Amino acid sequence: MATGETHNKLKQIKQSFHLFMNGITAQSMREKGAEYKVNWGIDLINLRKIAKEYGKDYDLAIALWKENSRECKILATYIMPAEKINADIVYLWLEQIPTQEIAELLSFNLLRNIDFAPSLAYQCLASDKSLYQICGFQTLACLFADGKEPNERGINEFLDQAEVALNGNNLAVKQAAYRCVMRFCDLGSYYHELAKHALKGFTFLILFS
Repeated sequence: MATGETHNKLKQIKQSFHLFMNGITAQSMREKGAEYKVNWGIDLINLRKIAKEYGKDYDLAIALWKENSRECKILATYIMPAEKINADIVYLWLEQIPTQEIAELLSFNLLRNIDFAPSLAYQCLASDKSLYQICGFQTLACLFADGKEPNERGINEFLDQAEVALNGNNLAVKQAAYRCVMRFCDLGSYYHELAKHALKGFTFLILFS
C-alpha cells in the first residue's frame, strides 16, 4: 500500500502527463501493436526530465510500475534504485513486462546495474519467452558496453544462445541478439574472433574483421 507521500507524488506525476502528451505518437504505437490501458505518447527526453525531478525513490517506483500505463512503467525503470530492488521484485517485473520497449528500457535503465545482472541475463536468455530473451540480450549488451567481460562459461552460454536467436524467426529477438554480439565484439579482438568462430555462418561479422 502506497504511503500518503508516495500517493501524492504519483498523483502529481500523472497530472504532469497532460503537459507532455502526444496523441499522434500514442496512436502510432497502438497501430504498431503496443497496447496499454493508458498511453500518453510522451517521449523519453521528457520522461527523463520528470524522473530527475523525483530522483531515486523505491516506494514511488513500486507504485509507478503497478500502473497499467506506458509512461508510469518507464518512469519506474528510471526511478528504482538498483541497490534496493530485490530478486523477488525483479522477477515480478519481468513477468509483467507488456512490450518490447519496456523490456529494453528496464534492461538499459535498471537491470544492468543490479548486483546479479549477469546471472539474471543468462536466465532470461534460456527462457522460451521472447520478452525475457530481449531483456537478457539487452542487459548483456549493456554490461559489455560497460567493459564487463564474461567468464568462459558465460561466453559459451552467450554465443550458444546468440546463435539460436539469430537462426530463429522472432525479428525483435534477432535484433537484440545482433546488437549484443556487436557489443561483445567491441570488447576486443579476442572476443571478436570468438564470435566469428562460433557464428561463422553470419556474414555481418566479416565487417568487423
